[in-house]
Amino acid sequence: MIKIRRHKHHSVPTLNMASMPDLIFTVLFFFMIVTHMRTETPRLAIDVPQGTDLTKPQHRRYITTLYVGKDDAGDTQIQLGENIIPLEDVGSVIGQLKKRLNDDDAEYFTVNIRADKGTKMGIITDIKQQLRKVGALKIRYNAVENK
Repeated sequence: MIKIRRHKHHSVPTLNMASMPDLIFTVLFFFMIVTHMRTETPRLAIDVPQGTDLTKPQHRRYITTLYVGKDDAGDTQIQLGENIIPLEDVGSVIGQLKKRLNDDDAEYFTVNIRADKGTKMGIITDIKQQLRKVGALKIRYNAVENK
């Protein structure tokens, strides 16, 4: 006698997708919190010089960055935020930014100079003189680590 085997039809269980949006939003929020968004875009050609014994800034919240480099025409320009400013206005603009801070925070106010390595030292000295007039005495210079 021949036995007939009946194959049971197995169905694949459905995948529960209810928790998938929660997972996606959790990962999205994680990357939103961890990612540092650049608030300003340098419009000048800047080749940052190399250096040794580099340190990280302590109070990034109180740092204002001045970009010093060459524009498309090859002229040395100074950029603060999204604006190109003349050398004569550097002190007044930085002074206004410093006045916005209260007295406790003003002691941490730092000007970060990100200058092209081909920038003449006379321009950097003129910027420092402008900063000295408004009492912005903490100055940092950007550099990349020697390899």
